[in-house]
Amino acid sequence: MRPEDVKALLEERVEGCTFVIEGEGCNFQVTAIGERFGDLSRLKRQQLINSALSDEIASGALHALSIKTFTPTQWAELNA
Repeated sequence: MRPEDVKALLEERVEGCTFVIEGEGCNFQVTAIGERFGDLSRLKRQQLINSALSDEIASGALHALSIKTFTPTQWAELNA
């Protein structure tokens, strides 16, 4: 898979988020930014992204997935 493939899948399956994808082959780092993370625990945030990619994980197309999630406010503070 390519980063743009992972991004397209996530954009299709998880509404209201912006994604930054890095990596290659079957190993990717996903950064997700969205208001929907504001009311979710860290675990629930991870589960949301994992479940969106569950078919690809199960098939082995994605093997290693690192996930970071932020609200827009958190993302802005991190990049200030």
